[in-house]
Amino acid sequence: MMSQDELKKSVGWAALNYVKPDTIVGVGTGTTALHFIDALATMKNRIIGAVSSSEASTIKLKQLGINVFDCNEVDDLEIYVDGADEINHNMQMIKGGGAALTREKIIAAIARKFICIVDESKCVNVLGRFPLPVEVIPMARSYVGRELVKLGGQPVYRQGVVTDNGNIIIDVRGLSIVNPIELEHKINNIAGVVSVGLFADRAANVALVGTANGVKVLE
Repeated sequence: MMSQDELKKSVGWAALNYVKPDTIVGVGTGTTALHFIDALATMKNRIIGAVSSSEASTIKLKQLGINVFDCNEVDDLEIYVDGADEINHNMQMIKGGGAALTREKIIAAIARKFICIVDESKCVNVLGRFPLPVEVIPMARSYVGRELVKLGGQPVYRQGVVTDNGNIIIDVRGLSIVNPIELEHKINNIAGVVSVGLFADRAANVALVGTANGVKVLE
């Protein structure tokens, strides 16, 4: 029986097949993405470098000798590789458990191909069992919370967490997200919301799912 970490490692390394030489690679955040960074280091001399979605990933990339570029220096990325907290059959995801959702969303927008790497425990029919993270400007916390209640959610302030952008996170529980794109737009339109951890408008192009029987590829 493979452990969850072994499943994460299997998809992290499988994502290496999508990396083209002489390109800049978009790199995500979290435990599964860290396995991908380890894999990426084995071909660091054949890529130009990486764009990173968090300070934590940037530190690891630099420790392994991979050049890290600022997002503003890059016009587009061939691929972006990142994990997810949940993913449905339409490749729509909840992300942001690690509080890096806004930067992840920016890199996903730049990338031609988004490759989501997950273990099979993250696959769901309907998104929402995992609390939906929302990055919020601090002064808007109470207002945004009230608006999220109107949408049927139970907002909980994530204590002691400040994002790399200096904002706070509200986790929304109790949602059954049957129309992810519609909800993504509604939450993004609340004044004070920086971004919501629904990746529905920009879903993944490929999902690599770690299972006991090997890596399953969904396209």
